[in-house]
Amino acid sequence: MRAYYTADRARFYADTDEHILGALAQGHSFALEMTQREAWVQQITVMRAALTDQPAFTLYFEFAIPRMGKRADCVVLIGDCVFVIEFKTDEDFKPSAIEQVEDYALDLKNFHQGSHDLAIVPVLVATRAKTSGIIQFELPGTHVAKPLCVCPADLGYVLKMFSATAAAAQFDAERWAATGYRPTPTIIEAARALYDRHDVADIVRHDAGAVNLGRTQDIISRVIETARAHRQKSICFITGVPGAGKTLAGLNIATQRSGEGETHATFLSGNGPLVAVLSEALIRDQQSRTGGAKTHIARHVHAFIQNIHHFRDHYLRSVEAPSDHIVVFDEAQRAWTRAQASKFMQQKRAVADFDMSEPEFLLHVMDRHPDWCTVVCLIGGGQEINTGEAGLSEWMAAIRDHFPHWQVHASAQITQADYDLNHDASAFIKTAQVSLHDDLHLSVSMRSFRAETLSEFVAQVLHGDAMAARAAFDKLGHYPIYLTRDIRVAREWLRAQGRGSERFGLIASSGALRLKPEGVHIKTEIDPANWFLNDRADVRSSYYLEDVATEFDVQGLELDWAGVCWDADLRHDGQDWQMYKFKGTKWQSVKDRHQRLYLKNAYRVILTRARQGMVIFVPKGDDRDPTRPPTFYEDSFDFLQSCGLPLLN
Repeated sequence: MRAYYTADRARFYADTDEHILGALAQGHSFALEMTQREAWVQQITVMRAALTDQPAFTLYFEFAIPRMGKRADCVVLIGDCVFVIEFKTDEDFKPSAIEQVEDYALDLKNFHQGSHDLAIVPVLVATRAKTSGIIQFELPGTHVAKPLCVCPADLGYVLKMFSATAAAAQFDAERWAATGYRPTPTIIEAARALYDRHDVADIVRHDAGAVNLGRTQDIISRVIETARAHRQKSICFITGVPGAGKTLAGLNIATQRSGEGETHATFLSGNGPLVAVLSEALIRDQQSRTGGAKTHIARHVHAFIQNIHHFRDHYLRSVEAPSDHIVVFDEAQRAWTRAQASKFMQQKRAVADFDMSEPEFLLHVMDRHPDWCTVVCLIGGGQEINTGEAGLSEWMAAIRDHFPHWQVHASAQITQADYDLNHDASAFIKTAQVSLHDDLHLSVSMRSFRAETLSEFVAQVLHGDAMAARAAFDKLGHYPIYLTRDIRVAREWLRAQGRGSERFGLIASSGALRLKPEGVHIKTEIDPANWFLNDRADVRSSYYLEDVATEFDVQGLELDWAGVCWDADLRHDGQDWQMYKFKGTKWQSVKDRHQRLYLKNAYRVILTRARQGMVIFVPKGDDRDPTRPPTFYEDSFDFLQSCGLPLLN
C-alpha cells in the first residue's frame, strides 16, 4: 500500500475527519495508540487550512518509504512539484527531524522512478512552534530543495509560494504514484529491515538487473528443503561482483529461518568490523523500537549474527553438534589456510596438534549432525586482503578429501580467474559431486544505484588498462569520480555532497603509511560501529573526516560518498602498477605473489565502497622527504587521469 489515505482536493474537503481517521487506522498494522490518533487529527486540521487556496492537488497521508521501512507523514503533489511534509510535536526544529524529512525527499529522488525529474521540497512542521525558520528556497542540481522549517500557520504560504510555477503543469498524479520504486538499501538498512521481519522484496529494487537475487534465494531454499527432506548434507557457494548483494542474500536466508527448531539459521562472518557494525545497528534499532534492556536485546542479536571465530572456538572445545542445521558463512574466501589456522591455534589457543584448514574444521563441525545440514558460503572474487586467507580452493580441497557424501552446489562463475582456483580445485568442480548453477552468481552491483558498472571500471584501473578503464568510466553516467591533489579540497567536496543522513568518510589502504604528513593516520584505529553509525555531532564518526578507515574496516560495508586516499604502496611507473610495503624508514618492493594480490585487492575494496560517488586524493609528495618524493605519485595521478577521471578544482 503506497499510502494509507489518498485524495484529490474535492475528496479531501468532502471527507470527514472520522472517515480519514478510519482509513488511516485501517492501514496501520500496529496497535493504535491515542497519541497517534491525536497526531493524525492535528495533521488533518493543519493540511485543511494549508491547502485552502490550492485549486488542485493530490494528497497522501502515511506515504511509504520502503527502503527505510518508514512512512512520511504527508506527501502533496501540486502540479509537478512534490512536497514531503513531516510533522513533529515540538516547539523548535531539531536537527534529527530536519535530517529525517530530507532523507525522505532524497529517497524519492533516488529510488522512485516518477520522481527522478521533479522538484522535491522537504518541509518540517513543528506543531508547537510559534514562528518559522528562515524560509529560503534553494534547489541544488539534484532538484531536492534544502529543507524548510515552518510553523503550522505558515505552511499554506510556503506551499503557495513554492508551487506557484509548478501548479500550472499538467501532471498525472495517479501515474506518478504507480511508477516503480527501486530501493537500494545499505547493508545496515537492509539488516535492520530484515531483522524486523520485512520481506527482502520490500526493500530492494525490482528491475531486471536485480532479478537474480530472487533466483539465488530460490535455489538456496530448494537445496535446504531437499537436504532436510532426504537427510542429506549440502553446501552452496554464492559468488558475486562487489556490492551485488551477497551479504544481503545471506542475511535474508538467516532472517527467513531465524525461528526455533531445526531450520533455524545463523549468519557467521569472519569480518569483525561487519559483525560489530551490524550487531550494534540491530541492537540500537531494537532498543529504540521496544525500549527493552540492551543486554537482553544483544543476546538475541548475537544468536542471529556471530563472529565465525567465536563459533569456531566454541566447537573447538566441544564435540557436540551445532544447534543450527543451517549456517551462512559470509566472505568464506577469507577462511584460513591449514598453515595459518595451525599457527594461530598453537600461539593463541595452545592447541599444539591442530592440523586442519579453517574450511575443513568448520565442515567437520557441521558434519557432526547425524541427519542433515546446509552450509551457504558467500564468496567474493578478488576480495582476499590478508595473509593466510584460503580462498575458494581450500574449501574445494576439504570437500574433496574429507566429505565425499556432501552435495555441492556452486556458482558457474567460480571457474573465472577472480576466484583463483588452483588446478586441483578446477578438476574437482568438474566431478559429479558438484552441480553448477548460473543463478548462484550475483552479477549486478546493487551497492551503487548510480553506477552498476563501477566494479568493471575499478577492475580495468587495477589491471592497468587505461583505454578499457576510460570506456568503462564513460558508462558510469551520473556516478561522479574526481581527482584532487589537495586533501582539503577532497574534504570540502565530501561535505558538500552528503545531505540528510547520507554518510561520507575517508578511506585508505592499510599500507598507506606515508599519508601521515597529509593528516591521514591509518595507524589510528577506529571503532567501526561508531564510525559507521554515529551522527555528525560525534567526532568518532566518519562525518568528521578525521579518522580514516582501511580495507579491513570497510569490507562488506559502504558509504554514500567516499574520499579514497592513494599512497605510494600502489604506484604506477608509467607502464604498470608496482607494489610496495613501508617498513622502518623506507619502501620495500613486494615480490611475493600473494602479498601483491592482497595489496591490489585492498585498493579494489576501497574503490568499491561508495554508493553515489567518490573523490580520489593523490598527494603531490615532497622533494624534501625521501619517503614520498613527487615521482612516487605523479605517474599514478597521470594514469588515473588517462582513465578519464576529471580534476576537482
